[in-house]
Amino acid sequence: MNLNKSLIAQRFAKATQSYTEQAVIQKQIGQHLCQLMQDNCPEDLAHVLEIGCGSGNLTYQLAKNFQIEQWYLNDLYAEVQQHFQGNLPVHWMIGDIEELALPKNLNAIVSSSAVQWINDLPLLLARCHKALNTQGWLCFSTFGPDNFIEIKQLTGQGLHYWSTDDWRQQLELLNFEIVELSQQNLSMQFETPKAVLKHLKATGVTGASEQQQRWTKQSLTEFYEAYQQFKLENNRYRLSYHPIYCIARRKS
Repeated sequence: MNLNKSLIAQRFAKATQSYTEQAVIQKQIGQHLCQLMQDNCPEDLAHVLEIGCGSGNLTYQLAKNFQIEQWYLNDLYAEVQQHFQGNLPVHWMIGDIEELALPKNLNAIVSSSAVQWINDLPLLLARCHKALNTQGWLCFSTFGPDNFIEIKQLTGQGLHYWSTDDWRQQLELLNFEIVELSQQNLSMQFETPKAVLKHLKATGVTGASEQQQRWTKQSLTEFYEAYQQFKLENNRYRLSYHPIYCIARRKS
């Protein structure tokens, strides 16, 4: 599926305020990624590019735990800048990372819950390898095939997610040393199927493609009825997240 980046930017920009409140799982994922980096990476990272910085979930975690002289912060839409009013030494790179020139001689490239929106992942990974210093770090979280499995099962809509095996193959092909490659199965619970859709809209993740699910009164009713199969014993409704974490290092 070819992703419509302008639509994605519009959806995330519209959800800028609600994302900060609603993106509970994404915050957990950012914290876990930061912990993995603390376990494996040197404290002094100097020059860091963050792809898809959003509201700064990962940025501020890293700022507290690493020595970073220069941040290059990227996102699709300029509204993210309102979340960064502090003293971070930031160089902004607003736009589609697939079309922007990457900085050179980076010590680390990081990203949390963003690279699933990339159209050509192998090409971006190759460009990241080239932008990193030897022994530079590529550290990211993304999502795996079971992410939002309920939505995909009911609507047939959703992103194409790589598995851990896909990531391992691509990274090794590019001469990255994989230090950590792991995954989790997380979920959120909601009072109604309608609340599930409201959550997805509030976190901006409905901007996957031009062929969006076009809801009518009838299709919504059918969706709510079908979602009953994901009702838990506590009478709440499950939404699955499948984060994948990677810590890799450029060999040469």
